[in-house]
Amino acid sequence: MTKSKDARVTIVSECTSCALKGTGDKSTGISRYTTRKNRRNTPTRLEPKKYCFCCHKHTNHKELKK
Repeated sequence: MTKSKDARVTIVSECTSCALKGTGDKSTGISRYTTRKNRRNTPTRLEPKKYCFCCHKHTNHKELKK
């Protein structure tokens, strides 16, 4: 079993442009990616550019709060 204070944690990043769209728009969904990061090396939130299959372009994906 792993300890709760493990250095590596699993994070979820969500598309910022899809999250900003309201419910009135016909959105096909929200693009989410999962990855792992080292908590000690990168204590700040990640914001990588990933491909959003809903927007059909590369957008910023912000790390979600747990």
